[in-house]
Amino acid sequence: MSTLQKTNGSHTEGLRETIQCALEYLIPKDDKTEETEYHKRVRKSIEEPMETEDDRDYTTEEIRQTIKSIDYKKATGEDGITSKILMWTFERFPSLVTSLYNGCLRKGCFPNRWKRARIISLTKPGKENCKDASKYWPISLLNAGGKVLEKLFINRIMHFLYSNDLLNQNQFAFTPQRSTTDAAMAVKDFIDEAPTKGHIVALVSLDVKGAFDAAWGPSVVKALKDFHCPRNLYYLTKNYFTDRSAFIATNSMRIETAANKGCSQGSCCGPGYWNIQYNSLLNLNYAKQTKAIAYANDLLIAVKAETRAEVENLTNTEMTKIMKWSKENILQFNEQKSKVMLISRRRKERKAMDIYLKQ
Repeated sequence: MSTLQKTNGSHTEGLRETIQCALEYLIPKDDKTEETEYHKRVRKSIEEPMETEDDRDYTTEEIRQTIKSIDYKKATGEDGITSKILMWTFERFPSLVTSLYNGCLRKGCFPNRWKRARIISLTKPGKENCKDASKYWPISLLNAGGKVLEKLFINRIMHFLYSNDLLNQNQFAFTPQRSTTDAAMAVKDFIDEAPTKGHIVALVSLDVKGAFDAAWGPSVVKALKDFHCPRNLYYLTKNYFTDRSAFIATNSMRIETAANKGCSQGSCCGPGYWNIQYNSLLNLNYAKQTKAIAYANDLLIAVKAETRAEVENLTNTEMTKIMKWSKENILQFNEQKSKVMLISRRRKERKAMDIYLKQ
């Protein structure tokens, strides 16, 4: 790692300070000091007992298939155990391994040793000479045993949500039998009919800063409570978001920090939990002329109206709703990556629009 510029404008002196600076930027923190009354109510609500029924125990075959799905060629976590070693152990002691994972499910406990992520910082292409910590892309190396537990419970949670049709159909990422093509076709279908009726369409593309590692744990847990998720899966999720940590290690030192917000990059449950949190954004009370379409953390707001002034006003109204949602979920949109496009057959309407992203 090379010298970095700190937020106060000074530069790091030595490897330890550089690593600490990188970790401070790369690992988001759940800061309670700036929370509103809404955030406090969310935290209080998830502390209340869950009254739903428990989901059934994991089967031995379910655990076998989950271990098999973890690529043994991928880099290992802190304990150095690959999924191949885990499978070798499982084949010899299937009852023991099954009891271990079912014990985690029954007690709602995600072991702390599986909550530690080793961070490997990769330099982004073209930013080799940059002195800002944003030059790095953090890859989290997680223990294989924890990855298996993550897959086991997120698969159960997503099965529950899909079986009960609880997720918005306008999320096209990390969703079975859906792709970017489906998302593009949904946008096309919305736009196609507008010109024939003399309407103008405004498209606003928004990108969330950080995505998975920026997801606010209490918001995800509250969403599961509102969905009446099985009790043991709910408590396991709640425990998953507590006491997490991340570290960068060299030959001579190891520096660790709390990672109490979001899911690690490379986690198995990150995409599923992201869709659960983002679902409330897609379910906002939009106007009937508006359509919200998401692909992972990318959001497209399509608005149609008869005049340019009307579409501009309506779009800004929808943006106000979205900004309120972002504050409640402690997320920020990337202004540099946010774009606006106006679609119209009338040349006089093709002027710049004033669309506001007030964060």
